[in-house]
Amino acid sequence: MHVNTADSIWAFELGHRAAEIAARLGVAGVRFAPGPLPEEWLADASPLPPRPSPTDRRAAAELTAPIEDENLRETVQKAAGFWLARRAASHPV
Repeated sequence: MHVNTADSIWAFELGHRAAEIAARLGVAGVRFAPGPLPEEWLADASPLPPRPSPTDRRAAAELTAPIEDENLRETVQKAAGFWLARRAASHPV
């Protein structure tokens, strides 16, 4: 089965789980590649994810402070900042 994705990043990420997805769908295999998507799906897509605020970045730094490996800490801190920003955007006060 061939599945088009919005971009190469999604194709790459989903490719790592292709065997699991194929098993769940009951097909022999799944291949993901960037390609055209249905127009109605694109209309529902948000243009860009929210950017982390300074508060989000500080909270992410506090959450990841115990991680000893500097590269891993920075990567997780960046991801946590985006997660906090997205959570705040989806739960307005």
